Formats: sequence, structure tokens, C-alpha cells
Amino acid sequence: MPVISVPHAFNEEDLYVDLEPMTGHRLFLKCEGFNFAGSIKLKAATEMVEAAERSGTLRRDSILVESSSGNLGVALSMIAASKGYRFVCVTDSRCNLATRLMMEALGSQVHVVSDEHATGGLLGARLAHLRGLCASDDRYVWLSQYTNPDNWKAHYFRTAPAIARWFPLLDVLFIGVGTTGTLMGCARWFRSWHRPVRIVAVDSVGSAIFGDPPGRRMIPGLGMSVRPPLLDESYVDEAVRVEEADAIRTCRSLARQGFLFGGSTGTVVSGATSWLARHGTPGLTPVAIAPDLGERYLDTIYQSNWVQALYGGDALAPSQGEGTADPRAVRASSD
Repeated sequence: MPVISVPHAFNEEDLYVDLEPMTGHRLFLKCEGFNFAGSIKLKAATEMVEAAERSGTLRRDSILVESSSGNLGVALSMIAASKGYRFVCVTDSRCNLATRLMMEALGSQVHVVSDEHATGGLLGARLAHLRGLCASDDRYVWLSQYTNPDNWKAHYFRTAPAIARWFPLLDVLFIGVGTTGTLMGCARWFRSWHRPVRIVAVDSVGSAIFGDPPGRRMIPGLGMSVRPPLLDESYVDEAVRVEEADAIRTCRSLARQGFLFGGSTGTVVSGATSWLARHGTPGLTPVAIAPDLGERYLDTIYQSNWVQALYGGDALAPSQGEGTADPRAVRASSD
């Protein structure tokens, strides 16, 4: 029986869902949402905060600041409350209402950016606001999830070894991409494993991570409007793009089977099932990482009026499990 005294001390690491009965493809989904922060971002948040404490960057009078579309903001809010820090989360208008309310309930200040930066979009506006805060007061400490190597180290030391422990014959790993912290940590770890593992990055259509111009994205979590500084494409075997409407259909299809997952998870599952439909072979062992659960998306992807207004009625149709492959899929140099 686990007994804890701080919320970030608990994280369910070993729960998987067998998706074959629902998708028709052998696929194991690693569920990362069963902790007090509700997402995989708890790992990165813990690693970044504790590394900043060890280095002396973070002091008792420091004020944590970070840009987040939601999940990291919740994780940092929880840790800040536990450790006695003030925390300011800079987000934008795409952040779910439930997520903003959760951060505020934990005692954090939430600043919502609504106007796009001239060249960097909403993310650029968030980063500009953060730079202004840090310039105004040296008590502000920006962890910078986009450039901080402790982001990917959290998954190098925890997520990847946990998968390897249960799947010693792993063949392919599907990982959603945003800052690419999860991707780079897992990819680096499996690069030196005893057997080759194909690393497939799952991105959202409208994301600029792999070189496309940025487009409209309404579901927070995956994708970025710029290339992430942490990304090293030499560790990535392939990239798959998923339309947001496909991610929504996948989420709603899983919900009808009793599994309420978030938008990031719907994107990953959609991309993985699409890839498996094209490339899967009998006996393949594939794992996908589910970053979060679905309660924070009840007023968006699970709200029919919101979906229909943004994506039309087709997005409410049953999922066919098909994502959109990136025709310029990146290949590792070892291929």
C-alpha cells in the first residue's frame, strides 16, 4: 500500500490497455494519466523543478513561471503548491477551461494570451510575455520546457525503462510530440537497447515540428508552431501526421468503450492504428504512450456542439482508426 506525503511522489507507471479489441490491431497503450497531475507531464515537471533546486537556480523566494498549453501547468501548479513556491502559468485561449480552473484551485496565477505574436503565433506571444516577466524581476525562474534537457531526461530515466521492463520484445513505439521531451528521452534510451525499436513520432496536422508551415490547431497538448529546440531527428525513424478530426473521432470511439482519454491520446492512438494498418505484421509488438485522461476535455472534444462548430458533422462520425501519414517521414541515419 503506497503512503505518500507529497502529491508528486505517486505515479502509476505500469498500467497498459490492450487496444486490439477496439482497434483491430495489436497495440498496447501505456496510460500516463494516473497521478495527481493527471498526465505524463508530472515527470518532466518534477525533474525540472528538482534539478533547478539542486543547482541553486530555484530559491525559497523564487517565483516559478512557465509557458504551457495545460498539462505541464497543472503539474507545476501541484508541485509548487506542495513545495511552497508561487507559480505563474502563461497559456493561451486554446487551454481548456477545466485546466485553467484546476491550476487556479491549486493556487497558481494563470495568464491567458489571446493575441498572436507577429511572427510566432500564440506560442510566440506566450514566450514574449514570459521574457517580459523575467526581465522585470529576478525572482522569476523560467524552467523553459522547450529547451530544458531535464525535460527529456525525465523520460530517459523513467518512461523508457518502464516500457522495456514489461515489453522486452518491443518492436515499435508511438510517441506524441510537442516539446518532444518524451520523444527524445525514450528514443535516446532505446537507441542503445539490446534490440532495434522503431520510433514513430505522432504529430498533429497544422504543427511545424517536422518542417511544415504552422496551421490551425485547436486541441492543446501536441504540436508546436515552431521547431522544438530539443528535437534531434536522427533519433526518429518516422513521423505521422493526424488530423484533429481523426483524433476527436478516436477519443469518442474509445469513450464508447468506457475509456475516457484526452486529445493527445486520441491523436497518438489514431496515428498508431493508421500506421499499423499500413505496416503492421503478425507478431509485431507495438506500444503507444497515452499522455493524459479525458476529464479536462469534456467541454471541447466531448462536447458535440464545440466539435461540430469547428470541424463539422463528419468529426462526430465513428472513428475508422485512420490518421494522415506524413509523406516526408523522417528516417534515422542508421536506416
